[in-house]
Amino acid sequence: MSLLTRLAWLACLALSSIPARTALREQPLEWTLDGQPFSGVLVYDDSTDDPRPGLVMVPNWMGVGEAAVAMARRIAGTDYVVLVADVYGRDVRPADAAEARQAVVAAYADGGRTLRLRANRAVDVLAGLDGVPVQPGRIGAVGFCFGGGVVLELARSGRELSGGVVSFHGNLQGYQPADGPIRTPVLVLHGADDSSVPPEHVEAFTREMREGGADWQLVSFGGARHCFSQPENADGPPDSNCRYDERTARRAFAMMRGFFRERFGP
Repeated sequence: MSLLTRLAWLACLALSSIPARTALREQPLEWTLDGQPFSGVLVYDDSTDDPRPGLVMVPNWMGVGEAAVAMARRIAGTDYVVLVADVYGRDVRPADAAEARQAVVAAYADGGRTLRLRANRAVDVLAGLDGVPVQPGRIGAVGFCFGGGVVLELARSGRELSGGVVSFHGNLQGYQPADGPIRTPVLVLHGADDSSVPPEHVEAFTREMREGGADWQLVSFGGARHCFSQPENADGPPDSNCRYDERTARRAFAMMRGFFRERFGP
């Protein structure tokens, strides 16, 4: 890992404000949908039994892995029980970008219908856990890149989540119409210079949210590209569209936390 990447990770860790005494537990968790097995990771502070809201976190296109669990740790802190959700299937673990691209194409083969079902199943799994200090009536979702698009599909499914959904630099394009009104509040954190999300997609998303009667926000960060929240993308060509941006990440995480505080309340 280069010095730049290590510094980026340290900066991102600082965003989480996790006290040193926090005892974060990482617990493998498996479930099925229509007979297919899925495998995720549950992350939460087990130094206290105090009940708290739950968040389904859908990772980027690399799926459930070390970087995704690290992100879940930063989000969970002492505030949330986080389920790092597997939406590919237990046997799909991309080793590189080429395999990740294949996994995404397969996942979207039916225009997002299957992803809506899998995201909803992850919500049900988190809300139905026993022996974990999660409040089943206080669930939200957050996703990154590919996962940002998945949590928007969750909103399009008509699912009503008290915590809402937050999309970090996710795909905004809906390939299938929403399944009725959009009942879950939506916060989109978007890089204004993200070439993978052209202006016409932003316009179509805005129209979709309005027509769906959604409670929605879209924040466009000037100078930010795709992957702006992911410190593992701090290296690479300067002209790459997938680029970590510490300033934008700091601002976006603050907005995410403010959104969830408003939605969940005291």
